[in-house]
Amino acid sequence: MTEHAPTADTVLPADDALNQLSARFGDALQRDTRPGYEGLIVDPDHLVAVATALRDDLGYDYLASATAVDYLGKGDHFEMVYHLCQTSGGPPLVLKAQTPRETATLPSLVGVWPGAEFQEREAWDLMGIRFEGHPDLRRILMWEGFAGHPLRKDWKEAYYEQDQKPFDSRWPGGHVRRAEELVPYGRNVRYPDGFSPEDYEEIAETPQARGLSSLGPGVEVEELATDRLVVNLGPQHPSTHGVFRMSIMLSGEEIVSLKPIMGYLHRNHEKIGERNTFIQNMPFTDRLDYICSLSNNLGYALAVEKLMALGARYQPPTYRAEVIRVLMAELTRIVNHIWAIGFLLNDLGAYFTPMMYVINERELILDFFEAVTGSRMMCNYMRFGGVAADLPERMRSEAQLLNDRVRDVNTMEYLRDLITERLPRAIDQIDTYLTTSEVVTNRCIGVGVLTREDAIATSAAGPVLRASGVPYDVRRADPYSIYPELEFDVACRTHGDVYDRYLIRLDELHQSLRILNQILPRLVDTEGEPIFAGRGGMYSPRVPAGEAYGRVENPKGELGFYVVSDGGQNPWRYHVRAPSFINLTPLERMCVGHKVADVVAILGSIDIVLGETDR
Repeated sequence: MTEHAPTADTVLPADDALNQLSARFGDALQRDTRPGYEGLIVDPDHLVAVATALRDDLGYDYLASATAVDYLGKGDHFEMVYHLCQTSGGPPLVLKAQTPRETATLPSLVGVWPGAEFQEREAWDLMGIRFEGHPDLRRILMWEGFAGHPLRKDWKEAYYEQDQKPFDSRWPGGHVRRAEELVPYGRNVRYPDGFSPEDYEEIAETPQARGLSSLGPGVEVEELATDRLVVNLGPQHPSTHGVFRMSIMLSGEEIVSLKPIMGYLHRNHEKIGERNTFIQNMPFTDRLDYICSLSNNLGYALAVEKLMALGARYQPPTYRAEVIRVLMAELTRIVNHIWAIGFLLNDLGAYFTPMMYVINERELILDFFEAVTGSRMMCNYMRFGGVAADLPERMRSEAQLLNDRVRDVNTMEYLRDLITERLPRAIDQIDTYLTTSEVVTNRCIGVGVLTREDAIATSAAGPVLRASGVPYDVRRADPYSIYPELEFDVACRTHGDVYDRYLIRLDELHQSLRILNQILPRLVDTEGEPIFAGRGGMYSPRVPAGEAYGRVENPKGELGFYVVSDGGQNPWRYHVRAPSFINLTPLERMCVGHKVADVVAILGSIDIVLGETDR
């Protein structure tokens, strides 16, 4: 059984921080006393000072997430919510600052946590909060000519119908029409005053022309007596892992600065999430990191379950449901890391032949996902309080298994063979073929180094963080599900280069197998037990008013869902802390001083998916 609420003798991070800082900051720092809410609210004038004290004096050295919330009609203010963590472990401390909607301005925290850079740009872009002192405050997901800030509650898009689903026009007997009829053609684009598309100059290039850099204070780039040239890598390029662009300034062949430019796939996932009912968002999480559908489901389920735990009738997931959840999450980690290593090989210009040995194993895992969930990639499987279905007694695999092309097999026998025989053998083959390969070692060792200090400061997560010598894993730092009772090590490397980011994924593959070998007997012991807690509420849960942050250690790093409920059937705020997005923050630091060919390897070692980056 999972505990979602603190026990009576638990000292909450906010209480501890308030006790230690109240004498210094007085009324400028107060407890959030709203029912269902937690954390501290700080006066904006003291935000930087409080944040610095939390980092330096209380050890909150890691900014996990920064979220903007629009409380239109509920106080008519914006609230910036920061989830702060200690890399030594423990639950996050929630820090908040509020600003009027009409003059939405807050001080930037990039000087305290450089990892706030992209997240504050996102809040400016989508909400319109201006961060004073930000080194490069411009849009990040929308184009510079876009009118308005689309996550504001009073913003309406071209084909707007209603604020929340289900839309009236979808009901039987309702007035059914094409949404396009609401806005005549030619009026679906509104340019800002004074803007001319004919005279538009790509503003994403101008920061480099102005000499701006996202490098932190004290980081210097030696000037060379050579001509400087700005080149673009992407957006349509296989080595950018999707529709993504890097604007690179070169001095000769050496990179002087680099700006990631994203948003080509942005579809306002979070606005859609606030119009959906709570359960309607579950399949939308599949479309974030589409390689990691099941662990995406889990992160969102945990967030909503924390909200549901505020109510008296809440029942936590059953033990069998938790066992199945971990099974799916760790198989997902294996799928992701196998694919990440394969893509890295492709980026290095290496042979792809060794990966053919393990791609088949990936297909076997997807066969299992399909048998259980009905889908290979967009699984939509987790539910609030459990999972959608139990494991079937038998399944069919269309990939090669036990020398048969298609075979109807016992599901547990299939899993046992996969986990104890085929996957270990395949992972050992990756190690044998690649780890000492000259192609891998020559292109990866010493390339794209991210120091321990920079990894923490820039909010890097997952393998990127742990390859830099920080043994921080949410499964251990802030445990969830049944991970506390499972034996596994937090994989950690120390050099912080492309090679260690490859090795860390190899290490984590072994640790996932170690976890899965402990899951197998638990699946046998819990066979026949319920997979869902209680009766009813599975598809239309009662979600009390309040806030919750659910986070999981996804294959690419910490995936967090910040959800605010006003007691209705739809989330008031739905925000995704996307590791692919935030892990791009230190990309420039890793690339400066290297050559263009190295950029491709460095980006590949981060392992991004643009569906999650852009949302």
